Amino acid sequence: MARSIYITSAEGHAGKSTIALGTLDALSRVAPKVGVFRTIARSTRERDYVLEMLLDHDGVDLEYDECVGVTYEDVRSDPDRALATIVERFRAVEDKCDAVVVLGSDYTDVGTPAELGYNARIAANLGTPVLLVLSGRDAHGTPESLGFTEARAPERIGDDAAVALGELANGKAELAATIVNRADGERAAQIVAAVRRHTPGAPVWAIPEDRLLVAPTMGDVLRAVDGELVKGDEALLAREALGVVVAAMSMTNMLPRLTEGAVVIIPADRTDALLAALTANNSANFPSLAGIVLNGPFEIPDAMQHLVEGLGSSIPIIRCQGDTYSTAVRIMHTRGRLAASSAQRYNRALSLFERNVDTAELTHVLGVARTDVVTPLMFEYDLLERARRDIKHIVLPEGDDDRILRAAAVLLERGVAKLTILGEPFEVRARAIELGLDISAAEVLSPFDPVYVDKFAAEYARLRSHKGMTYERAADTVTDVSYFGTMMVHMGYADGMVSGAAHTTAHTIRPSFEIIKTKPGVSVVSSVFLMALADRVLVYGDCAVIPDPTSEQLADIAVSSAATAHQFGIEPRVAMLSYSTGESGSGADVDKVREATRLARERAPELPIEGPIQYDAASDAAVAKAKLPESTVAGRATVFIFPDLNTGNNTYKAVQRSAGAVAIGPVLQGLNKPVNDLSRGALVGDIVNTVALTAVQAQAAAEAAGDGS
Repeated sequence: MARSIYITSAEGHAGKSTIALGTLDALSRVAPKVGVFRTIARSTRERDYVLEMLLDHDGVDLEYDECVGVTYEDVRSDPDRALATIVERFRAVEDKCDAVVVLGSDYTDVGTPAELGYNARIAANLGTPVLLVLSGRDAHGTPESLGFTEARAPERIGDDAAVALGELANGKAELAATIVNRADGERAAQIVAAVRRHTPGAPVWAIPEDRLLVAPTMGDVLRAVDGELVKGDEALLAREALGVVVAAMSMTNMLPRLTEGAVVIIPADRTDALLAALTANNSANFPSLAGIVLNGPFEIPDAMQHLVEGLGSSIPIIRCQGDTYSTAVRIMHTRGRLAASSAQRYNRALSLFERNVDTAELTHVLGVARTDVVTPLMFEYDLLERARRDIKHIVLPEGDDDRILRAAAVLLERGVAKLTILGEPFEVRARAIELGLDISAAEVLSPFDPVYVDKFAAEYARLRSHKGMTYERAADTVTDVSYFGTMMVHMGYADGMVSGAAHTTAHTIRPSFEIIKTKPGVSVVSSVFLMALADRVLVYGDCAVIPDPTSEQLADIAVSSAATAHQFGIEPRVAMLSYSTGESGSGADVDKVREATRLARERAPELPIEGPIQYDAASDAAVAKAKLPESTVAGRATVFIFPDLNTGNNTYKAVQRSAGAVAIGPVLQGLNKPVNDLSRGALVGDIVNTVALTAVQAQAAAEAAGDGS
């Protein structure tokens, strides 16, 4: 039977979606198949956006309709029948999963203990312990708040806990843990202590209020005013609106009232105020605005439209028909939504949960133990955890690419690595602000910075003096972002580099061949892909660098690939692949692999290495028993070494596409310090994973160097 948790609260607007997402994420790290279930949805006509967000989480493979119990109408009509339906539909989901996150009602009616009591009955009948969510804020704020409300005192929250626990007890529900969400961060310890007095033996955590999670995005504002986007970058609708400024005054009086992240409401016939707001937003002396809302039944004059276009501003400009007062009220009452489509908010919610909730204790309370199965999602989580254990400094040369900025925001938010982003600082930071991304913790460095250019040019000229390199030519060369980033790694300003989102593989890795060079005892730089299958992770090499390796190079690739496997927690059992197994075949290609196997065994006698061997004999225990029954590798191989690039590249792509494997890489190996290449079609998640694995490689490089730094 799946282990499940029932998430409920005693009132609305407690932020259960953040808790549900964090809990789902935590369970996904230890359980191969995690499901979600919404007991009561608002209606069958409108899809539940929280459930959709949870279903969109990596590793959840369920359809929306099967994850909904009943509607509020069903509960009002016949509560007992609705309860029976919820139990029946939940059991169908539970049968498919190892763990299930169950989300209770959303208090669309007035939140009362009676509604919590019904949730308690559901939890008891499902046999799921309750994760109780208490709100650290008043349910309703002032119209000026944009969702920002007054903090509750610890004593008040303790009283809320006592009432809620009484309802759970009456419903025969079991309490697993309590989370106080949106708490006053400065009084978190007092809040936890106040709640613990009523929940002996059950864990209690407090998650502080986060302004960016509560604030509506410009997309939320667009929907709230029933408007249309008339100018600006649609991608910037994901930025949060942190305040409202009504521009019903002169330009002189409006400008001092502008605040960072504000949405400015301007009557559509006040073209002077529109021009002032746009000019201020483009100025380094004024805050960066989230957006502009033009209200009223007025057309923007052609001359003004032409002027706005000439300013080159990408800030969203929304037009709506309401008057100033009604527009302002709608915006001020708009609440932010946590959704998978808002990557920055999504990752911020996960980071907030991770920092404030002991996820290991939470999964232990639920009785969910880590299995031997390793899914792609579990491997990716482990990768991030390994990177976080010893933070390394990674340089990202492509600061003019939005994907890099989005990935940087995720990496910084999740505490994966220290980052330097190359690019002109004002331009990079301004674009990040436009996108609603927080990269303030990153260093942004110009590749034309004269101090660094001088240092790097002198060192590069020294390294390449045998090629006739002069200081003047070196000074020109090192301003190329790939060379600049590589020099940072070489000279110790960074521990590793990740590039290639906008550059070719050759452009990315050529400087590392010239500058960083190979490790002692390694003759070639090669690569592997970490192939995350449904239940395990394999290592494929070389699939990206050396077209037709010699026996000596193939042996080098095998030893390096085994070391890479070990770095990422994979026990290396090496299969030297060929079209022949054991002594059954002959020919130049088989002989090359046979010799490579001999050399690899000489260089690393402690490694279990088998070759030549066919892929089926290396991976399938039944075939291995027939072809190589005495082998310790056959049927159990974890590291697959291909005889040439043609075979390796095609095989990894075939497995990736036909078996649905997640291919992480290419991971370069053999260099003194890590440099890794991205695909030019890389997604934000790919970049995050590559930075994390580069950080893990940097940890290993530091350990090998003996400094541990």
